[in-house]
Amino acid sequence: MARATTVFVCSDCAAETPRWMGQCPGCNAWNTLTEEARGPAATKGRGGAAKARAAAITPTRLREVAAERHQRLKTGIGELDQVLGGGLVPGSLVLLGGSPGIGKSTLTNMALGNLEGAGHKTLYISGEESAAQIRLRAERLSGAALQVPVVAETDLDTVLATMEAESPAVCVVDSVQTLHAADLTGAAGSVGQVREVADRITRVAKQRNIAVLLVGHVTKEGALAGPRVLEHLVDCVLQFEGERERTYRTLRALKNRFGSTNDVGVFEMRSDGLVEVQDASARFVGEATRAPGSVVLAAMEGSRPLLVEVQALVSPSELVPPRRVVNGIDRNRLALVLAVLARHAGIGAGTSDVFVNVAGGVRIDEPGADLAVALAVASAVRGVTMGERAPVACFGEVGLTGELRTVAHADRRLAEAAKFGLKPVICPGGETPSLRAAVKAALGAPPSRVAA
Repeated sequence: MARATTVFVCSDCAAETPRWMGQCPGCNAWNTLTEEARGPAATKGRGGAAKARAAAITPTRLREVAAERHQRLKTGIGELDQVLGGGLVPGSLVLLGGSPGIGKSTLTNMALGNLEGAGHKTLYISGEESAAQIRLRAERLSGAALQVPVVAETDLDTVLATMEAESPAVCVVDSVQTLHAADLTGAAGSVGQVREVADRITRVAKQRNIAVLLVGHVTKEGALAGPRVLEHLVDCVLQFEGERERTYRTLRALKNRFGSTNDVGVFEMRSDGLVEVQDASARFVGEATRAPGSVVLAAMEGSRPLLVEVQALVSPSELVPPRRVVNGIDRNRLALVLAVLARHAGIGAGTSDVFVNVAGGVRIDEPGADLAVALAVASAVRGVTMGERAPVACFGEVGLTGELRTVAHADRRLAEAAKFGLKPVICPGGETPSLRAAVKAALGAPPSRVAA
């Protein structure tokens, strides 16, 4: 009689190994292997019946396939609908991830309240909070948030039975890591549990045509927790970002089978919930200072131009090596910009502490922010203010040889800056082909040294 066996599964990549190892052989991550029990495999003797031959399927040409048009469900939150590609698609699975306290439950409560008010049947399944706790949060939200049916349960079979019995148009599961399948070993949130929970919910959602919003946890690095297969299984992956101490939140799509991944939504957290920020550039430009070390970056958040303030502070350091502290940009990108700035623009900060911050808690990952970082640092080093009446706007990628390289959607960046009266804009081409020329245009010529 075959016996049950145990395997070790990586919590990052779901790779399996028969014995425990400190490092995963699949993704080389350390201390990510967890033990799971597997039932006995079915065996077949030599005299067993031969496997039935599968019937062949006739392929269909793509032009003959009927393309189904999905009627999307509007959540009533314009920024969320835009990121989703126009709204929720019936039968789809959307995974929403974000740091604790960032506002994931608030966003889903608001969406369900708007859908319930529009006449759609909804259901909120919570495995982390009680029904009383959910009501306390819903009381400060507008709309029909208090009309949403709530079930506080962590048993997967009970959750699936409730979904089949209620058959809502939209269902929120908060969170997928808290549900537990009784017929599987391992604690809730383990690789095997999360994979099985997501698979069974997917089957019910497709059969009943239910749009499901799965709220997921994130790791300390900010990546979505659980096996990688979870992201492949769902139709859309949304990342809710921001800092708990700041009021602004950004929502971006990492994967979307029914829309684009280039759109981004901006929200502001207030006492009555999340408020859409229709024109984030106006907020950031209005708060921008004209002190040395401040510059306005004309960035692109997906397909939307966004003006944000980049600030830099350079001060003498007593440490070796000096500190490089960033917030909102990549730290390695700052090191690259500082090297090019010293080598090709003659502005060095090798013995000073350098602090760079993107105001408002916004994170910029595009190379078009290089020029803004360079000009902010150069202004802070010289102690010179850029711009006489209005903040200076800029964008561009800095090359290792000191040249400025063009970036995508330059016309849209220029139009956004012109809308707020930020002229001229320092960007690649024309009179500023290099970083040295851009620094001269923004700060003027450096003061000449008079011999003693």
